[in-house]
Amino acid sequence: MAVIAILDCNFPSTEIEESVIARAGAEYRKAQCATEEQVVDVAADVDAIIVQYAPLTERVMDHLRRCRSISRYGIGVDNVDVPAATARGIWVTNVPGFCAHEVAEHTMALVLAFARHLKQLDRSVHAGQWDTIAVMRPARRLSALTLGLVGFGQVAREVASSARGFGMRVVATAPHTTAETMAGVGVMKVGLDTLLAESDFVSLHLPVTAETRHLIDAHRFREMKPGACLLNTSRGALVDEGALIDALQSGRIAGAGLDVLETEPPAPDNPLLAMDNVIITPHAAFYSDDSLAYLQTAVAEEAVRVVQGEAPRYPVNPAVLPRVV
Repeated sequence: MAVIAILDCNFPSTEIEESVIARAGAEYRKAQCATEEQVVDVAADVDAIIVQYAPLTERVMDHLRRCRSISRYGIGVDNVDVPAATARGIWVTNVPGFCAHEVAEHTMALVLAFARHLKQLDRSVHAGQWDTIAVMRPARRLSALTLGLVGFGQVAREVASSARGFGMRVVATAPHTTAETMAGVGVMKVGLDTLLAESDFVSLHLPVTAETRHLIDAHRFREMKPGACLLNTSRGALVDEGALIDALQSGRIAGAGLDVLETEPPAPDNPLLAMDNVIITPHAAFYSDDSLAYLQTAVAEEAVRVVQGEAPRYPVNPAVLPRVV
């Protein structure tokens, strides 16, 4: 009988995964692994792995004698050495687009929160004040503002649709999307320099790669339109956090809406936590009851498909030569 290991998970329950695995006639093994050694102890003899954050390194994979599949909760696979898995005939899968609606909604919520000064208004009322103009100035209607999307995948396209509904001008930069495609949904394709110079909100929608790590650094902050806000609901490492802190403290940019940080959770003395012009949410943009249920179902179904001899629906390494055990 095939054995599928759930290496780690910070969700309230794994009943969905367990049910999918049981219906397939397989067994499950559940743990909370945080180190390579723990992963090896739990998964050395399993047929498939479901993982959230536990490290699936090359060293770990040298000990996975039977594993044919690694299913990652979510979209990114930063904690999985994909080339090492491919070299060993192990499928790596993710769940693309499972939370696109939620992340787009969260991004627009940040746009609205900054445009309408919701954080400052709430604090002023709780402090016993009842003053609108003094708190909100400067404020402009959304239809007078420009939203810049760095990246133009599924989430960014949904953000663009919502922003256009509010009358915003939307520009985007994405090397593999044509200007004609963007124009078809009311978005203008521009270079990154132009986007930073013209956008009142700069919203990041990219994976972390060697090329995109710290894409928004001190130089890029200097290029941003004075008074602009940076939004990041994608990956913390896209932004040089030290440069962000400097840009906020100096007033070079007006604010930052962050669902992701380079280090999560942040240290208690992180200056971002004390800034009134920063909104931080705890990597929550992905969440709704609907998105979580879909995610948990999909990762389990991918693991089951592979142990039953089928190819996964969402392979990260589609060219792999599958392992035979």
